[in-house]
Amino acid sequence: MTATLIAKKNRLFLVLAGIFLTNAIVAEMIGVKIFSGEATLGLAPAHLSILGFTMDFNLTAGAVIWPVVFITSDLINEYFGRPGVRVISFLTAALIAYAFLVIFLTMKLPPADWWLDANGKDPQGRPFDMNFAFNTIFGQGQRIILGSLAAFLLGQLVDVFVFQRLRKITGPRMLWLRATGSTLVSQFIDSFVVLFVAFYGTFSNAQIGAIGITNYLYKFAVAILLTPLVYMGHYLIDRYLGKAYAQQLSEEAHLKSSNFI
Repeated sequence: MTATLIAKKNRLFLVLAGIFLTNAIVAEMIGVKIFSGEATLGLAPAHLSILGFTMDFNLTAGAVIWPVVFITSDLINEYFGRPGVRVISFLTAALIAYAFLVIFLTMKLPPADWWLDANGKDPQGRPFDMNFAFNTIFGQGQRIILGSLAAFLLGQLVDVFVFQRLRKITGPRMLWLRATGSTLVSQFIDSFVVLFVAFYGTFSNAQIGAIGITNYLYKFAVAILLTPLVYMGHYLIDRYLGKAYAQQLSEEAHLKSSNFI
């Protein structure tokens, strides 16, 4: 293996890891906002009847960019296997926890009077408490944070396990099956783990199930629709590394990925 190929491999991992990490952290930060999927597309509310609850596609804002994490994770899985996914997943979880810790500490800082005065009214001239707004936007419950981190890590470990199991069955063929299949399985687990950890005892099991099913339906549709982008990423990486070396990396990644953890 030449120094040039090693350098290309390292640069590829840094780029993929950077994209993965950035989008995962940003998704966690903006996830406090809930938006209407139907209204975004100009559609009427779905009003789905699930487990006795009427549900619409009201999703966290993080769902908008989370598909980028899906795609990047699949590409890391393909070329760097379980070791690569494991490293970036634990690093991302640690940095997300660090980000929440920093936010928690900044929420405890006393606000400057001039900052409150300068932002003391909204555009309609009504009283506005900027410090309260800051704490409300960035403050998330400890169970939500814990549930999010647990779901993220478990989902990633399941994703790489299923991906490599399918790789063993199909060989280098049928990228769509291992990329989409692993995402569908891992996100099913992710959708329910985060809700049960965060809201068990607050919501009924039926309500948690209804919310989880709604979230998973969105993720299911997105995973299918984004399959062509996985192929595009695969094509660009093959062009960058050279097809022979890219195939070699993929084979090495599979050989290193026999274990779950």
